[in-house]
Amino acid sequence: MSTTEGIPPQAIPADRRVSLMAPIETGQDVVTVRLPADPAYLAVLRTTTASLAARLDFTLDEIEDLRIAVDEACCLLLAGAQSGSDLSCSFELASDTIAVTVSAASGAGHSPSRDSFAWTVLSALAGQVDTWSDSDGRSVIALTKQRARGGSA
Repeated sequence: MSTTEGIPPQAIPADRRVSLMAPIETGQDVVTVRLPADPAYLAVLRTTTASLAARLDFTLDEIEDLRIAVDEACCLLLAGAQSGSDLSCSFELASDTIAVTVSAASGAGHSPSRDSFAWTVLSALAGQVDTWSDSDGRSVIALTKQRARGGSA
């Protein structure tokens, strides 16, 4: 029987399982992390973000900025997320750019405000940032961070 750290898979409720998928069908790597919409799981996304940015030789400062930006985007979405829903985060990796798309099922059409202090911080850290609601009723925040041209630190 397959286990995860000694816990049989059937012992973990389906809505609390973390899945990592990495389809590589285009010229870019894409990593998608789907986990419960619960702040307790944000450390997984912060670690994933830092690891992927390091893989692309981002500087330590750029890695930290991106980690904070992804965390802030998740917090904005979690504030209006439906109870028991999931948080999905997709990372598209190019040679010097990471495009991150975070989404969560939102209650009553909740959409993050572009006029908030959190949005200002997010925009300053990420470079390009946008938000919208998709046809499935999910709030989406997309951000792009480009590596500095000087190389790694």
